[in-house]
Amino acid sequence: MSTETKLRCSSCDRTYRDRWRCECGAPLDIAGQPDPEKTDRFKTDIDPHEGLWTFDAFLSENRDSRISLGEGFTPSLTAPPPWNCQFKLEYVSPTGSFKDRGATTVLSRAVGLGVEHIVEDSSGNAGAAIATYAARAGLDCTIYVPAGVKPGKVQTIERAGATVIRVEGSREAVTEECIEAVEADTGWYASHAWNPSFFEGTATLAYELAYQRDWDVPDALVMPVGHGTLFLGAYRGFRALYDAGVTEKLPRLLGVQSAGYAPIASELHADVSGENDVADGIQIREPVRKDQILSAIEATNGDCIALGADAVETELESLHRHGFYVEPTSAIAPAALEPYREQGTITGDDEVVVPLTGSGLKT
Repeated sequence: MSTETKLRCSSCDRTYRDRWRCECGAPLDIAGQPDPEKTDRFKTDIDPHEGLWTFDAFLSENRDSRISLGEGFTPSLTAPPPWNCQFKLEYVSPTGSFKDRGATTVLSRAVGLGVEHIVEDSSGNAGAAIATYAARAGLDCTIYVPAGVKPGKVQTIERAGATVIRVEGSREAVTEECIEAVEADTGWYASHAWNPSFFEGTATLAYELAYQRDWDVPDALVMPVGHGTLFLGAYRGFRALYDAGVTEKLPRLLGVQSAGYAPIASELHADVSGENDVADGIQIREPVRKDQILSAIEATNGDCIALGADAVETELESLHRHGFYVEPTSAIAPAALEPYREQGTITGDDEVVVPLTGSGLKT
């Protein structure tokens, strides 16, 4: 990332060169707009062989410092009945989840800034991605994880050479301990929830989908929502394309949360209840960017609902039988298709995309 790139507070409008959150406590975003000269030739300059870095018109990171493992341009294919949608196979990414999109941009930013030690907190996939890309960059890395993290996920972190610190208690307790370490100046915070460069990476999902669909935007996307890393990335990506005149509309963004961990769905619907410990990757009760997620839903005429464990387990079994070997959290988005159709949010004529976010090999 260019050292001249500015970070702007989403609340009070202060700007910084390098800080993990604003003095007022709000998250930061990358300031500025895409280079008009680059966006003018955007459609003709895309080379899938360059992976997501071909979308540099919308990336602030410097290509000279990029840390890449060939991420991006995951397959997009028509899902068989009963889904009647398009699946975007994010689980075939280098470390097995969409988090690689954010890891490449965050680690590239870190290298550009001369960072030597990376710190992150994660329930699994983000930690695996950050640790792996830190290894690629030759940086020291410490990942804070829940004490009960799944072995397949923590092994990826450890084998990348990162230090793993297990924290007892809630997912929020993991973040709190990690932030204490960051504030004690033990490392640079590569947070998938706080770091604005991570969202530049996840925004490339939107650019790829538009490219793979010959610049036609789908009517809706259905995505899991924890911290909203993919949800907000998709919104920012489609918004950037629309504002640059590359595409003609925004898709409706439809979120899905685990019952019992559903702050966004609870904000929108009064009858959210139940529990869901199956979709463990989105067990977030206090998302850092909650207001931004709600704003993205409002701006796209979207929605967010919560599902219980039974629906996810049933969907996971069906996905596996049809050859989509994903982890449980990935099943929550396709499981939401039926309730969204029942309530009329998705109609029979709508073109819908569902990203399958993480690999079953980790579980």
